[in-house]
Amino acid sequence: MDWWAILLIVSIVLCIAGVAIYFLNRWAGKKQAQQNDIIAQHKQTVSLYVIDKKKDKLANANFPKEMVAQVPRMGRMFKMPLVKVKIGPQITTMMCEENTFNILPVKKTVSVEIAGAYIVGMKGQKTKMQLEQQRKSRRKSAEAVDAPPTWRDKLRARFGK
Repeated sequence: MDWWAILLIVSIVLCIAGVAIYFLNRWAGKKQAQQNDIIAQHKQTVSLYVIDKKKDKLANANFPKEMVAQVPRMGRMFKMPLVKVKIGPQITTMMCEENTFNILPVKKTVSVEIAGAYIVGMKGQKTKMQLEQQRKSRRKSAEAVDAPPTWRDKLRARFGK
């Protein structure tokens, strides 16, 4: 075979793969949008006590078999963020979003948004990054107000540069 025939075959295969990935991505995006709408409809704000949080497989958690069966096969293979919480008198394990998992404090009572056994978000608490940004902005504003002019500032004021 000539080199141009091999190049033609490879380019056709790559184009077909690109088109397939495009349509699969659109399908997955629509499905995710539907799931997010359902979660938004069923979410409730609840106060709960976070006992423990860890990343583990769903098979190792204490979830009912019916619930584990509804999770996609790929989701069962990977480790998911799981949070052990106390809601009222009941201790249960809940799934959590990754960004919410990172900011949830352990051994504290927090107000969260849940949809079924899924923690969607946390209400009313600032993350560590937000607190650090607040401290930095306060320091900068305090330094700007209280700082006396330096010799460079005086020279710039005098000569206009």
